[in-house]
Amino acid sequence: MSIKLRRTLLAALAFVAACTGGWAYFAPENWYANFPGFGRSWLPQLGPYNMHLAMDDGAMFLAMAVLSLFAIRYAHNMLVVQITACTWLVFNVLHLTFHMRHLSVYNTMDKILNVVALGLLVLITVALFARQPEGEAMRAEPREPSIDSTSGDR
Repeated sequence: MSIKLRRTLLAALAFVAACTGGWAYFAPENWYANFPGFGRSWLPQLGPYNMHLAMDDGAMFLAMAVLSLFAIRYAHNMLVVQITACTWLVFNVLHLTFHMRHLSVYNTMDKILNVVALGLLVLITVALFARQPEGEAMRAEPREPSIDSTSGDR
């Protein structure tokens, strides 16, 4: 996978995380009542509003956005990308699993949208594990400073 595609996938995850996280953290009641937006509402069916839980969810998504932005900066470093992908994969698979087990609370369209949206996030995350083709690393971009703790960058 090219570095450009890797950065695009990471940017998609960062965008989703920043939008969801910012909304949940800074307007938790509105997020709870109106997520995912576009005239749909997926959270009230799953239980009562809890400001603390909503804001914690927002904080977690904002942290995931920061991690993803960091990985965009170091997209040439497969270890950084794979750590980011592992973190997202744990969340996305568990999140998808929860919703798959609770689809009965939604109408048909919302069932489909839940599975498609959350499944797409899993697929984006899995794609980040694809390695860069041999030889492309030299043609890609100039190497950025290492984040290795032995490099003296402290």
